[in-house]
Amino acid sequence: MSDERRYVDYATVRDALLDAQERRGELSYEQDMALNHATWAASKNRNGIETDTEVFNQLLTALLELDKLQAVPDIAAKIAEIIPVKVQDVKAILASKRVVMDDNEVEHIVTLVRQHVGFEG
Repeated sequence: MSDERRYVDYATVRDALLDAQERRGELSYEQDMALNHATWAASKNRNGIETDTEVFNQLLTALLELDKLQAVPDIAAKIAEIIPVKVQDVKAILASKRVVMDDNEVEHIVTLVRQHVGFEG
């Protein structure tokens, strides 16, 4: 068994659960609740930016090229999923695992996120 983890975005979870629902005809209560959450989280209703699996994967790859995020791939995945476009939001995510970065590094992450999601604002 491999110790390698695979990180997925909410859109992938939503699509997998919709596929399961179509194949089986119904979902368990827990799966239905997960589908509701994934549908909301992948939509513009969460943060104004809709989750896109291809963008998530490209952004995650770009973030994992940063030395300090290579050591914490779960934080890189969280950044790619949450799509923070403000410095203070990135700092909050980094603080959850006590990842220390200087302001230039955080700004670079914000720039990467904005570039990948096409954020203008």
